[in-house]
Amino acid sequence: MDDLKTIYHKIRAKLYPNYLSNVNGAYIARTTNEKTLSVNDICSILKTRAGFTGKYEDMVEHVKQYYNEVAYQICDGYAVSNDYYTIYPNIGGSFKTIRESRDPVKHPVSFRFSAKAKLRKVAEKVEVIIDGIADSSGYIDMFTDFEGDSVNAYFIPGNQFAIRGHKIKLAGDDPGIGVYFVPLDNPSKAVKVERIAENNPSKITGIIPNTEYQYYTIEIRTQYTGSGSILLKAPRSIKSSFVLEAA
Repeated sequence: MDDLKTIYHKIRAKLYPNYLSNVNGAYIARTTNEKTLSVNDICSILKTRAGFTGKYEDMVEHVKQYYNEVAYQICDGYAVSNDYYTIYPNIGGSFKTIRESRDPVKHPVSFRFSAKAKLRKVAEKVEVIIDGIADSSGYIDMFTDFEGDSVNAYFIPGNQFAIRGHKIKLAGDDPGIGVYFVPLDNPSKAVKVERIAENNPSKITGIIPNTEYQYYTIEIRTQYTGSGSILLKAPRSIKSSFVLEAA
């Protein structure tokens, strides 16, 4: 990526109705994610597309060792930087006095990413292709783990979450109605959220359930149509386009 003049990337997106009161405009664009690439995927692409001449297995192992060490160092309080971004630890919440002990719930440790100039420069060369309006029957736009300070990235069981979207309200008498964490590796092992607090068409909050797999999508099953008096005969499923990682 040294010669930025020759870089040309494309990101596909669809338009969704805007439910955010602090954003002007009737629609917002959200990327169309086909899949989340793993370390193995990136190494395979580097081998086939970019002509890496070393052994694929060695590259995968070295990359995993590198990221394991990065995780170790940021957990010791160091920021880690490369040519494209910096990862740094963050302590959330606030302390009432200088003598207050840290509470893991009130003062969670999280990790944030900051894009560096080289990555911002690459972003200037990206073309966004709008593929029209998305299905307006409902969509999930954002998953936030409040205590983990994470958006559409990872979650911690037991933490409070919020899901934002369009026409996502849980409604109906079908026993399958609910919010589910669906593992990528075994969708049949979906975990239903048992503790729901706020439940309205654009926002659902609750407590993240215990899970056993690493990667999950969010699925909402509801009979809600957008009208409080009219329900679907059978539940419909609304699935997130992003993938979450269990922390």
